[in-house]
Formats: sequence, structure tokens, C-alpha cells
Amino acid sequence: MKQFFTYTLTLLLALVLLAPAADAQQFTKRKQYNSVGVTLTAMNYFGDITPKPSIPSLRFGATRPNLGVTFTHRFTPRISARAGLSYGRITGDDSKAADQNDPDAKYRYNRNMNFRNDIAELSAVAIFDLIPNRNNYIKRPDFVPYVFAGVAGYTGNPKGLNSSDNYVALQPLRTEGVEYNRGGIAIPFGLGARYKLNKSFDLGFEIGFRKTFNDYLDDVSTKYVSDPSQLASGDAFYFGWDITGGSGTGLDGTWNQNDQRGYQRGKDNEDDWYVQAGFTLNYILAPRVKSPKFR
Repeated sequence: MKQFFTYTLTLLLALVLLAPAADAQQFTKRKQYNSVGVTLTAMNYFGDITPKPSIPSLRFGATRPNLGVTFTHRFTPRISARAGLSYGRITGDDSKAADQNDPDAKYRYNRNMNFRNDIAELSAVAIFDLIPNRNNYIKRPDFVPYVFAGVAGYTGNPKGLNSSDNYVALQPLRTEGVEYNRGGIAIPFGLGARYKLNKSFDLGFEIGFRKTFNDYLDDVSTKYVSDPSQLASGDAFYFGWDITGGSGTGLDGTWNQNDQRGYQRGKDNEDDWYVQAGFTLNYILAPRVKSPKFR
């Protein structure tokens, strides 16, 4: 599955970057136009606190809303560039996501971790329309499927619900004895379709994946600390040691009722992803056409 996503991303980038140059020559500035949009999407994530610790596994009950604004410029009959700013939340809860009767999920059920992370994202993507528009915006096609890919910067703040039912920031606690960044670079890519409502408005539906280079969107990555004295506060001890009630599962699957030092806490070497799926309403800014001057 990981290779499938890699191949898909490579194909999308190729479609965007290798579009025929002739389109740009045939598409005059009079036909280029801008649009602004608002987005309402459902947001979820792939990571360690899901039913399965793999990319296609997510829990729909953990889905939360995401809001955003966009600005798009059409360059050619097929190619547009879009800048976007969005804000949304991802969540996870072992007690709801992991099946205690599944041998592969038992250590995650007993880990009993939970988190939420409010993510702000600034993105820039190239959009490749599968149906070209060689006319002006008024005569654009009624229905256009498209693919997109680009780059994004994001920042977040993973928090967990502690024993007092208060959310506390997890990154400063160093629950696995390491420091990590709360934000970074992501690669957004996906597909969607636009429908022409009238001369000025388009309604679109889009599914977009964000591949990050960070395994700590949920504050879970590798192993429990080898020495509990590394955990400097009560909350750090709760999330990084005692949240399972003083027991853990080793990498060999054996269950230790007394000690979890160095045992598996997350799945190594699997970066977290997040995904957005929902609607966009675009308003087209009619281009200003300069009238010829006569002397």
C-alpha cells in the first residue's frame, strides 16, 4: 500500500509537470482568470492510534471538520495553481480504535493512548484538469475532473487527555525521551471534480492526502523510555509509562505485567499522514479586459 501511494504521487506530479507546452501558447491572457474559494472538509489521519497501524486504516468516528480558504489562478486550458490556508483537527483513541481481541492490536488497546492535534496548513499545489477549457471562464465545461499535487507547510500541537480529564500538550513531556517538531513539510496530492453552478460559481468535491515526514502527529512513534526517571512530570509519567497500568507488550508479542521499559509503544519508521475530503465553493473573479485605445 505504501508503494501504491508513492506510485500515485509520482504519476500525479508527472501529469502536472509534463502537460503540453502548446496549451500555454494557445491560452492568451484574456482567457486566464482567478478564483477564490472556501472549503469545508472532513479530516482524519493515518498513524499509530488507528484500527491498524497502516496507511489505509482510519476510524471514521475520529473524523473532525476542517475549514479553509483558497486562491486559484488558471494559466492554461488544463493547468492552474492554487494557494490554500486551512485549519482542522485530527484525533485518535486506542480505547475506541484498537480491538482487544485482535492479537496484533492488543498492545495498542492496553497502551490506551489518546490524542488530538489542531493543524494549520499553508499549501501550494498545481492542478491538472482532465478536461481542458480552451475558452474563457464563461464557456468553461460544466463538469471537470482533476488531479493535483504540490507542497505544504503545517504546524500543530498534539494534546492528550490526562488522568484529571484535562488536555495537556504532549510534545514538551518527551514521552518517548526524544524531541520532535510539531510542524514540518507535507506533500499534498489527490483528485477531485468541479461542477459549474453558473457563470461565477463552481462547486467542487476533493479528496486530498498529506504525506508528512513526521511520526509524531499523535505523539507515538517507537518505544517506551528505558528509564522512567527520564519522565520529569506526572503527566509525562502518565502518558509515557503508566497509562497502561504498569504493563506492556514486547516486540515479540509477549505480555509483561510489571514493566514496559524499552517495549513497543508505536510502529517504527512509519510517518503519519492526514487526509481531507469535502467540498469547495469557488467564486470566479471576472478578468478585466482592456479596451483598445483609438487616437
